[in-house]
Parts: sequence; C-alpha cells; structure tokens
Amino acid sequence: QVQLVESGGGLVQPGGSLRLSCAASGHVVKSYTMRWHRQVPGKERELVADITSGGLTNYADSVKGRFTISRDNAKNTMYLQMNSLRSEDTGVYYCNADVLLIGGGVSLGVWGQGTLVTVSS
Repeated sequence: QVQLVESGGGLVQPGGSLRLSCAASGHVVKSYTMRWHRQVPGKERELVADITSGGLTNYADSVKGRFTISRDNAKNTMYLQMNSLRSEDTGVYYCNADVLLIGGGVSLGVWGQGTLVTVSS
C-alpha cells in the first residue's frame, strides 16, 4: 500500500505565504513525477505544478512566479512554497504521484487526502 500525506494548509491573509508538504510512505521505493493539484468547490480539479524525479518543473500560468515546487528524493517528500497568495488560490490542495513499489510494479496517479488552503482577510 502507498500513502501520500499532505500537510501545511491553513488560513493566510492575501499576500502571505504557506508551505505545503507531501510525504509518500508505505511500500514505496521511490516516486517518479509528483504533482500538486487544487480544487475549488464547483470547479474541476486543476494541475498547479509538477516535478519530475530529476527536478524538471512545470507550473500553471496562474501561479508562475509565485509558487515553487521542490522535492527531497531521499525523504520521498514534495513541497509547494506558495508566496503572494491571492483569494483565488483558496482551495483544497492534493498531491499526486507515480511511484515505484517494493517488489516491483508502478502505481500511477496515487492521490493524497488533500489539505485546505484558505486565503482571506
């Protein structure tokens, strides 16, 4: 079994910062591409950023220059540093990863349970 556990969400004022973490655990050898998605009520879940195992990154236009995705492969953990937060960044942030399992096999698109980010004054 594989678990992805997000942490770091909370309430922040506009212009503030938060750092999200996503830790992979269980029968995981390593993670390949890892992703952050977010979902606002009434809207589809959208990709915010992703990062390959080699560190190549990709961002949604709406967060470029404000968010930074990173990872620590030794800890099987991914991060999302969010700066200059806006009210429209409010939502539930989910991590998603493709992982190599102990014993072989790859599990694609494993989801975490999500962490709520609220940007409000």
